Amino acid sequence: MIGRARALGRMKAGAMNGTEAEYGRVLEAEKQAGVVAWYKFEGVKLRLADNTFYTPDFFVMLTNGELQAHEVKGFWTDDARVKIKVAADLYPIQFYALRKQPKKAGGGFVREAF
Repeated sequence: MIGRARALGRMKAGAMNGTEAEYGRVLEAEKQAGVVAWYKFEGVKLRLADNTFYTPDFFVMLTNGELQAHEVKGFWTDDARVKIKVAADLYPIQFYALRKQPKKAGGGFVREAF
């Protein structure tokens, strides 16, 4: 066996996987704490080129009015990394990737800015 097997299927549009649901709870806690004003799962679809689109996992508005796009990953594929980099170059909002940390590494999410 060459590494761990990964599921190839996708979730139905609008349905969160476990990692996204966990991060949604983080955003909800930040909303309750007054940091996040609003967030929406798969609420915005961005055009990158002809027939090429990127839908961030979460579109977030902070209480100061700043808009952010949050992409939640357990692991990265090359295609996903390229799309978020292209989107960050095209659109005047802050893009973040949130990678879930294993419990033995302290859990939670590590944030990477683009």
